[in-house]
Amino acid sequence: MSSPLRVAMIIQGYHPCVGGAERQLASIIPLLQERGVVVQVYTRRYAGLKAYEEVSGVPVYRLPVPGPKAMAALSFVLAVQPMLQKFRPQIVHAHELLSPTTAAITAKRLMGVPVVVKVLRGGLLGDLAKLRKKLLGGRRISWIKRHVDRFIAVSREIEAELREISVREDRLAFIPSGVDTVRFYPLNREEKDKLRSTLGLPHVPIVIFTGRMEVEKRVDRLMRIWPKVLAVHPQALLVLLGSGGQLETWKRMAGERVVFMGQVEEVTPFLQASDVFVLPSSTEGLSNALLEAMSSGLASVVTDVGGGRDAVVHGESGWLVPPDDMDTFQEALIKLLADPSLRSKIGRSGRERVVRSFSLSYMVDKLCALYDELMQEQGHRV
Repeated sequence: MSSPLRVAMIIQGYHPCVGGAERQLASIIPLLQERGVVVQVYTRRYAGLKAYEEVSGVPVYRLPVPGPKAMAALSFVLAVQPMLQKFRPQIVHAHELLSPTTAAITAKRLMGVPVVVKVLRGGLLGDLAKLRKKLLGGRRISWIKRHVDRFIAVSREIEAELREISVREDRLAFIPSGVDTVRFYPLNREEKDKLRSTLGLPHVPIVIFTGRMEVEKRVDRLMRIWPKVLAVHPQALLVLLGSGGQLETWKRMAGERVVFMGQVEEVTPFLQASDVFVLPSSTEGLSNALLEAMSSGLASVVTDVGGGRDAVVHGESGWLVPPDDMDTFQEALIKLLADPSLRSKIGRSGRERVVRSFSLSYMVDKLCALYDELMQEQGHRV
């Protein structure tokens, strides 16, 4: 891009609110800046957070969201408009189909700026499913279809859902999430052992989960099968990283050889120190946690939902399990814990797949190409 492009990113939450969407956006912004894109982030202001601050050199504006959900959403949509008028973005990029998209389309109607929407999740708890449950949900979907210039699908599942509601093919872009393959890389056995000593982790087979402690992650089901895994591998340890609404409930459920680490500042060393990654979710977009684990060389056992099948080739770069079949999930865990050579083989294959198709640089290249395309279309309109 020859001249600086101004892009407004609208998202429900941002640092220090940490989830997959927030982490992904924080990861791509520096690469966009390197390519000459000027980025500002607009998000909701939650208790204890500043109205404005620079986070790693990125201007972040937090807007008030008073009252119940409907009032909060309307307040956010309206409050962001004068901020956008001041910034004068050339593209507004919304993350999620709910209030961020409403805010982006409102800005388009006021300023004539093109809108990109990244659909974060498909399935029963996905963006479209949530919209359908809202008041006048069908009409909102039709309105969104008319005014969004590009829909970004991070998984083939989401892409199929967008086709089902008759989104035009020329408005669809498949751009999967990316991971920093330089930051997340595998260690050899000696390095792994040293790191475990540093982290205070035992030298035993370690199974790890990283993510939000929310109902859809189904960590409770994972803990229910864990005693059966221990019956075969009594030294194994289950390490759980993350925070959320179910954390305290799930802590009370925990049995032997289960450790909750809470929210950690840096997940990389914990992944590098582990042997197997698990993700028993009922729904996902394309899991950042999965990509980070694969990039770190871990063999992964994941439920076959969302973008899991986009990232994982079953039996080759990971293990895909039907979402309601925890018996098979348990068998896969037992098999991988019993066979270090199989774990190593799958881990290498997973790492190679991520480097080839899910790197951050690959993703940002595709995103910049999309922005260029939109600017060319905008130029033709003018």
